[in-house]
Amino acid sequence: MMTERQALQRVVAVAAIVPVAAGLYGVLFGVNGLQGGVPDTSADSHFRYLSGLLTGIGILFWTCVPGIEGKGRLFRFLTLVVVLGGLARLLGLALTGVPAPTMLAALVMELAATPLLCLWQARVAGRTRDADAVVPT
Repeated sequence: MMTERQALQRVVAVAAIVPVAAGLYGVLFGVNGLQGGVPDTSADSHFRYLSGLLTGIGILFWTCVPGIEGKGRLFRFLTLVVVLGGLARLLGLALTGVPAPTMLAALVMELAATPLLCLWQARVAGRTRDADAVVPT
């Protein structure tokens, strides 16, 4: 039977595929990969840079999988970074209108799924601490 810790590890490992794949896609194809046409060179450069950061965020989430119960500080930091990005995306939505469905899905990942995973990680970490604190008699 799979433990809660193992379930969390698997979900995080799979969820981290999203930022790694999206980031690598953005690095390789730039703004052109989203909208077609000839992008502004500076906008494309910035988009590729941010895509590289997104790739790094996903890779860092993967580093949390082994020993996930002890990776709370890094997990919370990564969650903060993702939520800040999601809030920026939400501001853009308010200022410029509703983006493509893939961007809305990213917004859900950033403002809902990632914080929920962070809470789950904290729960698993707490249960591990509690179990370790029990001294057999």
